[in-house]
Amino acid sequence: MANLTDWLPTTKKEMELRGWDCADVIIFSADAYVDHPAFGAAVIGRLLEAEGLRVAIVPQPDWHGDYRDFKKLGRPRLFFGISPGCMDSMVNKYTAARRLRSEDAYSPDGRHDLRPEYPTIVYSDILRKLFPEVAIVIGGIEASLRRVMHYDYWQERFRPGILCDCDADLITYGMGEKPTLELVHRLEDAINDFHPLLHYDENGEACITREVLREVACEVPQTVALYREDEIPGGIKPDDIVLHSYEDCLREPKLHAENFRHIEEESNKIHAKRLLQQTGDKWIVVNPPYPPLTSEELDRSFDLPYTRLPHPKYKGKRIPAYEMIKFSVTLHRGCFGGCAFCTISAHQGKFIVSRSKESILREVKAITKMPDFKGYLSDLGGPSANMYMMRGKRQELCEKCKRPSCIHPSICQNLNGDHRPLLDIYRSVDALPGIKKSFIGSGVRYDMLLHDWKQGSTAEGKVKDEALNRAAREYTRELITKHVSGRLKVAPEHTSDKVLAIMRKPSFSLFRQFKSIFDKTCREAGLRQQLIPYFISSHPGCTEHDMQELAQITRQMDFKLEQVQDFTPTPLTVSTTCWATGYHPYTLEPIFSAKTPEEKKKQNSFFFWYKKN
Repeated sequence: MANLTDWLPTTKKEMELRGWDCADVIIFSADAYVDHPAFGAAVIGRLLEAEGLRVAIVPQPDWHGDYRDFKKLGRPRLFFGISPGCMDSMVNKYTAARRLRSEDAYSPDGRHDLRPEYPTIVYSDILRKLFPEVAIVIGGIEASLRRVMHYDYWQERFRPGILCDCDADLITYGMGEKPTLELVHRLEDAINDFHPLLHYDENGEACITREVLREVACEVPQTVALYREDEIPGGIKPDDIVLHSYEDCLREPKLHAENFRHIEEESNKIHAKRLLQQTGDKWIVVNPPYPPLTSEELDRSFDLPYTRLPHPKYKGKRIPAYEMIKFSVTLHRGCFGGCAFCTISAHQGKFIVSRSKESILREVKAITKMPDFKGYLSDLGGPSANMYMMRGKRQELCEKCKRPSCIHPSICQNLNGDHRPLLDIYRSVDALPGIKKSFIGSGVRYDMLLHDWKQGSTAEGKVKDEALNRAAREYTRELITKHVSGRLKVAPEHTSDKVLAIMRKPSFSLFRQFKSIFDKTCREAGLRQQLIPYFISSHPGCTEHDMQELAQITRQMDFKLEQVQDFTPTPLTVSTTCWATGYHPYTLEPIFSAKTPEEKKKQNSFFFWYKKN
């Protein structure tokens, strides 16, 4: 039986049960508190706890009235952290048509009234009013993707970096383990060195102020801060990339498109440059990201003592997102697909970091001990299902690379696309006692399964890598025959190769080829399974004629489409930049987008040719 102290404390009473009079770090989360490695607030909380810090989490504080939820734990010794949620708050709340979604997946019973719009801004502004001198650090996908000027689809306008819209002190962007650890080590050093700007509470204990944090954090990688020009650490350096200012981009949106290419490239480089953008009389300074974690570092994050359960305060309540992932296992982090509409590379980066087999098996064994586990794993995956352990053959080439995608417009010759380590994981997991079947719920990159892998060149030309090609065929068959729960979901996204090129997706001919293999394999194995394709309407570059062709082609292929969506412009993607500025950031050529509600509705309607209305 779990004890209340098995979770990080969420109330004063729970802190007292641990013998604490105050916390070192207090995290305000816009999601329900689920103590699981798929929930960001829990990950950062457990990571800091492992460093010996006292960490508390206040999930979904009431932002109305007297702000008692923001005051109840008092002042932290180091800083307040704000985790706005596993999903962007506006994507979580609204559809592409700006209608309220049926439920909030990260709230108990799917309630909509427990999370404000833009919780990063709301929470930080409340905390600043209540605690003027306390340092505030923001992170998570909402702050990460708004770290510089961005387009806000829900307000239909360009907005400056989020630090200009709220009174926080620092952003830790991307997956925040390394910058957060570096930050707390520097803050502890400042306390140990009796920094002159420290605050001392009524018990004489030293506390960090926002001035101390800004001073010691200025060179922490993967962070963002706001400065006056004369405060920029080290001044503007020759190798800095100075983006066009916010005001210039408002006057000429094409400049924002030009900026975006630099932002994306530097997000996906091992040796990136610092980015600066002037906004009014302040400068946003984006420090380069850390290199990718090692497998050992990622294992450490996943091996922390999570209960894997929602906090007991939610007893009897359903948290939809948790129900989806509680029997799933993440194998790796990052995605080198570089899809134009996807935010993964901007947040996690393109380089794959994989967990060790031992760490994965430990987590699976923990799942088998859960009381309601029936033997079925819902997913062994990641941002993409089949990128586990894949990386460049020659790392020195990767260190010089700035391609945002390793597989578009063609698969990089330096990429080692070996599916054998992933097959070994599947087979090792399925061999464990208590496992009846493991399913693959993450998206599969079928273009990598169909690719003709080469191992090198001779005088006669490229030599095929038969081992990799054989492994890809073996993986394809094993996936279809052993890991599909009746329906395999894949994402061709469109039928037009012109639109697919803008999306950075492979030709639709590869989907046809994969469907043929899927159908043949199912027939030979005597399986009645479906291939379920995902499609997007109204993507930049897509016209009504393209959607007419999509309807005709999918009808000929006997698909009645279910998994479809209208394009939603989200911050910091190629597609949103095209949509908002009218220019492609890599060519600076004009590009068409369906923008009005009528245009978007018309394009979306072609998915449903089989419905009378």
